[in-house]
Amino acid sequence: MTTQPSDASLKLVLGSGSPRRLELLAQLGLAPSAIRPPDIDEDVRKGELPRDYVKRIAAEKVAAVEAAADEVVLCADTTVALGRRIMGKPADAGEAAQFLYALSGRRHKVITAIAVKRGAQVWTKDVQSTVAFKQLSDADVNAYLASNDWRGKAGGYAIQGPAGAFIPWINGSYTGIVGLPLTETAGILTAAGMPIHREQT
Repeated sequence: MTTQPSDASLKLVLGSGSPRRLELLAQLGLAPSAIRPPDIDEDVRKGELPRDYVKRIAAEKVAAVEAAADEVVLCADTTVALGRRIMGKPADAGEAAQFLYALSGRRHKVITAIAVKRGAQVWTKDVQSTVAFKQLSDADVNAYLASNDWRGKAGGYAIQGPAGAFIPWINGSYTGIVGLPLTETAGILTAAGMPIHREQT
């Protein structure tokens, strides 16, 4: 990985409207100077595998965000994969219920890809974690759907919300499952010259 010298004058741009990614960045001592969620087509291509899909979407997101010379852009994409099946954000409660019943009592993968851009250079990384769901009862599913926590969440759930009670075991990156793997994000931002844990001005 090509590494740029650290430059305290660099500004961070978050190419995501996710409040969770904003909170995770704060754990690194980073507050973006701007938030510019890109508007791209996130449809899955025919036969596309989950890991290839998230890597492509993260790369397309970062390419779509305009940035000045002193700005570093960070984008990410997260998907839930049950085998080769990609579970995106459910369109409605019915689809969220389908996802939850499909995940019930089984293990699945959560893959987050990150892409960072500084000038013409782009750094990418993807992180795959395994998540186990307990066997869900109808009452579990109905209560979770009523919470509305499934809205806008890949796979129809968020580990940091009420669905955390469904997950007895994970293997991998907890922050990657939330939506931004912090160890890898810190490494890539450092490579792009962005100081981590710096004093906020």
